[in-house]
Amino acid sequence: MKGLILSGGRGTRLRPITYTSAKQLIPVANRPILYYGLEAIRASGIRDVGIVVGETHAEIKAAVGDGRRFGVKVTYLHQPEPLGLAHAVLVAEKFLAEKPFVMYLGDNLIKSGIQPLVQEFRLKKPNAMILLAHVPNPSHFGVAELKNGRVVRLTEKPKRPKTDLALVGVYMFDRHVFQAAKAIRPSFRGELEITDAIQWLVDRGYRVVPHVVEGWWKDTGRVEDILEANRMVLDTLESRIQGRVDKKSRVQFKVVIEKGARVVRSVIRGPAIIGEGSLIQDSYIGPFTSIDRGCRIERAEIEHSIVLAQSTLRDIPQRIEDSLIGRDVVISRSGGRPSVLRFMVGDASRVELA
Repeated sequence: MKGLILSGGRGTRLRPITYTSAKQLIPVANRPILYYGLEAIRASGIRDVGIVVGETHAEIKAAVGDGRRFGVKVTYLHQPEPLGLAHAVLVAEKFLAEKPFVMYLGDNLIKSGIQPLVQEFRLKKPNAMILLAHVPNPSHFGVAELKNGRVVRLTEKPKRPKTDLALVGVYMFDRHVFQAAKAIRPSFRGELEITDAIQWLVDRGYRVVPHVVEGWWKDTGRVEDILEANRMVLDTLESRIQGRVDKKSRVQFKVVIEKGARVVRSVIRGPAIIGEGSLIQDSYIGPFTSIDRGCRIERAEIEHSIVLAQSTLRDIPQRIEDSLIGRDVVISRSGGRPSVLRFMVGDASRVELA
């Protein structure tokens, strides 16, 4: 089998972060989301992986390279426009060479991995296997209807979903999916929907096997989803302190402090991770917070948040919560009079003052 990771989307729901960064490279627990997918595919025994890339191709290539450090061989496949998941399958047709494959959306996370599912697919040899999960908001996803354990209908983002079974961003196919992708027409969104391709297989009697995922799964397409994924991954970490923590600081519960990081007169309450070379001084880092490399947090409090690399939070009078703060950001208080607020805020930003 081969692996296919889709990393060509624009990430419009995560702007302004995605104006300057591929959504698949936003870190969860200080590691790009894309890395978790690569590792899940490798753990399933697959070594030959294609990555479908779009306008952020240079950034994806710089982050992943040839795949050697992940234990896989990576081939990059260019998708000129994000014209749908089924279109991405056609872009990869030559690379896949009619071999069965796993398709993994690069902004998805599955706690339990996919190794047993890949093994099941290899043994039973269906034409397709779809992963499903019960969700509270099925109208945001492709939705499956089952009858006696068999897939009968798939609908992309229905206004009135008939079930709460959402398609998880992992699929397995044999060569018949290429025929299906070529037979369908673009949806009202102008995309070749993978749900339509799978429905084509179902309607023509091909064997499509559903599997309901146990444990958590996250599609990290929105800020709140990324923060929840960060919380879930941080909760699985084991404490590891490689940086320096002075005697006036307290480190509680599951905390990772990476090499070169310093904690001075501060409280770190895990689960939390402090990236390489960061400084935490006279501050409080609360649960479910990831501070990336090279950050400076001074006289500030933050929890349930993600701070990307090289950012600074200084002299913040209120606790920061539920936030995703980009790279090279500076948030500070001037201390001057009169007391005012000054912002330089990019397109599609959101600022809340409480």
